[in-house]
Amino acid sequence: MTTIRLVRTLLAALAAAIVLLPGAAIAQPVAGKQMRVILTYPPGGASDIMGRIIAQKLGEIWSQSVLVENRAGANGAIGIEYAARQPADGTSFVIGNLAPVAINPLISKVPYNMARDFQPVSLVASAPTILVTHVSIPAKNLQEFVKLAKSRPGQVNWGTAGPGTLGHLGGEMLKRLAKIDMLHVPYKGGVLAIQDLLAGNVHLVFADPQPIIPHIRAGKVRPLAITSAKRSAAVPDIPTFAEAGVPGFVAENWWGVYVPAATPKPQVDRLHGDLVKTMGNPDLRERFAGMSVEPMATTPDALRDFMNAEIDRWGKLIREAGIRVD
Repeated sequence: MTTIRLVRTLLAALAAAIVLLPGAAIAQPVAGKQMRVILTYPPGGASDIMGRIIAQKLGEIWSQSVLVENRAGANGAIGIEYAARQPADGTSFVIGNLAPVAINPLISKVPYNMARDFQPVSLVASAPTILVTHVSIPAKNLQEFVKLAKSRPGQVNWGTAGPGTLGHLGGEMLKRLAKIDMLHVPYKGGVLAIQDLLAGNVHLVFADPQPIIPHIRAGKVRPLAITSAKRSAAVPDIPTFAEAGVPGFVAENWWGVYVPAATPKPQVDRLHGDLVKTMGNPDLRERFAGMSVEPMATTPDALRDFMNAEIDRWGKLIREAGIRVD
């Protein structure tokens, strides 16, 4: 064997050994293939921003960029269906939230089945909404608003991003727990509902923190309660519903990572481990906190159990309220 051939042989053996090292395996999740995350909402919103931050941090762990695909429409259902049809080779995952994962299948026909088409990997985030009213409404807190609504049955309304959204379900829950009668006013998006609230055309909105907090601080709207079980560090002065006099009310949005059902377990385990590292990243946690979002990581089984509990909880309310979108 010539010296050149010997050197080439040794280099080839060294390269093979490096590929087998744990660190190299992490840096190359699926050798020679592009990693992709599917987001179910358009660019610019909270779900998109969070998804891109997660993709960036995973890319740093994997030493490769993660392609972001926005597949928006039908309240997240289009993106979930698209994700279900991707090759189960470990190269793609979807970040699905409450609406397409748990609510859409309860109120309309969807071309996917979460239990059949996906494996859960981890919960990654949760976020409350804030119940706000226009400052012209003569109610300084939630108890005063409930009293006002009871004195005007059917005359008080609340605006939402559309039927079956968290704002819609939150209003239906409030009606039952507070024993009030309110009129639902659906819009084609949460921004339009907030705009009409600012104009005084609707009385209440369950708004995401990020777009509504500047209006709260500017004194344009009055916060009545936050929908999480505990107060938010971003707006610590806003009480929970229990503190505001309506116990039993909790309604938070959440996001989880899922992969196609046939994805091999080693690939799922690798993604789960890297997500745990990602969601603990200090920079990610700081950026999520700026959006009033709580980052987290769970086991796949914990996500499955949580998802099923949410389906049961909201399913009962949806049946009682007769909510259906066809």
